[in-house]
Amino acid sequence: MIRRRSALVFCLIVLPSIAEAARLTMDDKVSRWPRASTDEKIDFATRMGNAFSSLNAELDKNYFIRCLEETANIGNPGEIKLESAVKMCVSVKKDPPE
Repeated sequence: MIRRRSALVFCLIVLPSIAEAARLTMDDKVSRWPRASTDEKIDFATRMGNAFSSLNAELDKNYFIRCLEETANIGNPGEIKLESAVKMCVSVKKDPPE
């Protein structure tokens, strides 16, 4: 019974914190992008698409995945944070097409 409770506490407390730690954030370096899991990339790109699609409908999840893939894999991103990469991606598509 005690082992079951310990396992339950572990699942309720530790596992969500591990999942949260794996989540990409704006403070992560662009160099982390290629090493992130597909789920992490989709989660991050979805959050960015939700945040910026009101500026331009083309700023969706798929756009951010493509843009961040290109940004991370071209040259040496060095110490650039995902925040800067997202700003660059948004600035390229800032104005909706006419």
